[in-house]
Amino acid sequence: MTFRSFMDLALTEARAAAARGEVPVGAVIVDRAGQVVAQAGNRTRELHDPTAHAEVLAIRAACAQIGSERLVGHDLYVTLEPCAMCAAALASARIARLYYGASDPKSGGVAQGARVFAHAQCHHVPEVYDGIDAAAAEVLLKAFFAQKREGN
Repeated sequence: MTFRSFMDLALTEARAAAARGEVPVGAVIVDRAGQVVAQAGNRTRELHDPTAHAEVLAIRAACAQIGSERLVGHDLYVTLEPCAMCAAALASARIARLYYGASDPKSGGVAQGARVFAHAQCHHVPEVYDGIDAAAAEVLLKAFFAQKREGN
């Protein structure tokens, strides 16, 4: 089986999030057969919900789609390294593989900061692949925050 990245769809979700005034993060969940089960972008401001990160929204939608609280055998593609909250949600959902784009030295919870998967209390650790289309994700994030600093 040949590897196929779904980061292009995650980047599309991130761009849509930016257009809504949200931090441009997008996530896509794919099943074992390579079918997209769910995709989402950040909606914290729109939903007035601090937990409405792209990863959490995609997990919720995927679980509803398959009728289970576990996403065994599913992969998650996300444009930015998950924060500690999202990393814990990935572990709880039993995501098989995590592919992320840009690293997040400020708020990351996988390779930075809390390093959720390294803790003994973490009962499931997905395979982690970083740097997938990182440059494209970084460009989106930098442009978004530069625009915010300029007051637009």
